[in-house]
Amino acid sequence: MNKIVIRGGNKLSGRVQVSGAKNSALPLLCATLLAGGEHRLSNVPQLRDIKTVLQLLEILGAKVESDGDTVAINADKVASVEAPYDLVKTMRASVLVLGPLVARLGHARVSLPGGCAIGARPIDLHLKGLAAMGAEISLDHGYVEARAEKLHGATIYFDTPTVGGTENLMMAATLAEGTTVLENAACEPEIVDLATALNAMGAKVSGAGTDTVTIEGVEALQPMDYRVMADRIEAGTFMVAAAITAGDVLVSGAEADCLEAVISKLREAGAEVELDDDGVRVKGPDEISPLQIKTSPHPGFPTDMQAQFMAMLTLANGTSVIAENVFENRFMHVCELQRLGSNIRIDGKQAIVEGVDQLLGAPVMATDLRASASLVLAGLAADNTTEVSRIYHLDRGYERLEEKLLALGADIRRVQVD
Repeated sequence: MNKIVIRGGNKLSGRVQVSGAKNSALPLLCATLLAGGEHRLSNVPQLRDIKTVLQLLEILGAKVESDGDTVAINADKVASVEAPYDLVKTMRASVLVLGPLVARLGHARVSLPGGCAIGARPIDLHLKGLAAMGAEISLDHGYVEARAEKLHGATIYFDTPTVGGTENLMMAATLAEGTTVLENAACEPEIVDLATALNAMGAKVSGAGTDTVTIEGVEALQPMDYRVMADRIEAGTFMVAAAITAGDVLVSGAEADCLEAVISKLREAGAEVELDDDGVRVKGPDEISPLQIKTSPHPGFPTDMQAQFMAMLTLANGTSVIAENVFENRFMHVCELQRLGSNIRIDGKQAIVEGVDQLLGAPVMATDLRASASLVLAGLAADNTTEVSRIYHLDRGYERLEEKLLALGADIRRVQVD
């Protein structure tokens, strides 16, 4: 097992390249199940979750070849319809094979998903949608099974916007008979990326990025050759890293139109944010101003940036209030930030953060993906040494994070723990 050791106090400076988006690459990889032939995806980040879904595709019968950030997937001989527990338990995005398998093969058997322990994220909206499209759904010994000789179009209303549900049903609908309309759909940029890729395969998807997505079913799709969008959450994390260390960092490849809420709050905190053709440049403030933050689905402030901003606000000049409105159990990083000397208290769905003059290095433990990033950020600004353990969470969503931070001037290293 590894841990990350950080000696804080260095101002970050320089240029860092953003990797491809994990949350876009995962559904795109699952979408390859919709069409035979060889698919080619570039700008795919080399992460634990990506390796997991590639293993899953191979179990289902696809041939997978990886070369750096490029992955070739031949989906001609997809025959198995079962996504086993041993893989799905580690990553809930594995459930995204459900829609493509039912649409193409008429049958899917997928273990109920696992992933980060940040709250209940049930797939009931996925299943209700597939049932509305004509699938027979059953639950048996921890597996969900869906069967349909041929899916048909339907109008499906989500009680709450769901990214995974929107993606799963959008993929399933591409091969359904007739037209499917997804109402109160999620609007995240990763959904737009998936819709663009599906259309490149011959699908007819419109309205992605709005709360109403329309899919006209087609008879068959063709393989895709597609480049994954940049990771907006990784970009946002480096932007906060610049701010919390009073640094000056150009986040190359960051797409500003996907980061409007993050940029707005960074500016409100006192950071200088400049946009150019190469990405986003952030100059950290001498004094961080407190913020009021409420997480919400896109285009609101992303829940996946809440922990990183909390780390920054532990050093603000005043009191900040962060309301978490997306997941009910996403303040697990608070106890670990408190170990570093922060002053945070929880009041229901809100975290009240009283800024302190200095964080103090200490051993801390990551509890989930974004929490692990927040601890690294706090360690960059803390006095003395911070050790972050259980960094397998970090490796699920950040490609070579410590290497990139080291290149920006951080005193950071990964060490093996006996």
